[in-house]
Amino acid sequence: MKLGGLDFLVLAGYFAMTLAVGLFFARRAKRSMVDYFLSNRSMPWWVAGTAMVATTFSADTPLAVTEMVAKNGVAGNWLWWSMLASGMLTVFFFAKLWRRAAVVTDVEVAELRYSGRPAAFLRGFRAAYLGLLINILIMGWVNLGMAKVLGGMLGVSKWAALVICLLLTFLYTVAAGYWGVASANGFQYLFEMGGAIVLAFVSVAAVGGMDAMKAKIGAAHPAFSPPGTRFGSADAVLSFLPAWGDAVWALPAITFATLLGVSW
Repeated sequence: MKLGGLDFLVLAGYFAMTLAVGLFFARRAKRSMVDYFLSNRSMPWWVAGTAMVATTFSADTPLAVTEMVAKNGVAGNWLWWSMLASGMLTVFFFAKLWRRAAVVTDVEVAELRYSGRPAAFLRGFRAAYLGLLINILIMGWVNLGMAKVLGGMLGVSKWAALVICLLLTFLYTVAAGYWGVASANGFQYLFEMGGAIVLAFVSVAAVGGMDAMKAKIGAAHPAFSPPGTRFGSADAVLSFLPAWGDAVWALPAITFATLLGVSW
């Protein structure tokens, strides 16, 4: 992939603006521990909410969603749309309770909700499980995805791409605390989603428009073929809901049951 001068200018501007947004809030982060870790509990809900969504959007997210749609049609998105109820309740219900409890970390909720040695064990187990296993796995795959994308774009090695991005992130996150992280995440999300929306329009135009895309999409998805035919159905591929009995129904149902019966 060959990039021109304008492409490199956009990339440099993106990195520079991300760093600038983060460092802008460095002074606030130095006022107190509550400022550093919780933005003094004064961050507007829309900034915090955008940052939460942006955290789930990494370099490999568009690739993963594309794979879901390619295998299961538009309804394949329910594999992650199933988390909608949890996210909405977090923002509009649980967040108020956490703020009222004046906790700094989510594992503190365990000791407030329960008591004694079992609560202490649960808090320690949760910290170790998330910090040493789950978060390391997540950081591993998102950094690998980022390194592959950046390496393919700039023609640098994976290690060079990793060092560049981790160093940049380290500079503004350590210096600026939560205000810097959340604000930089919001800026990055607008940049990423704006690019994804533009790409969608460009892609549809490249295949000849929406009607042409619908005409060709069935042949590109033989897995959605009606009985006795070789080509898939465009309506089935583009259906918002999966067919009844489809495995895509299972994960949203299991996710909701787990949240309702265990987490909440």
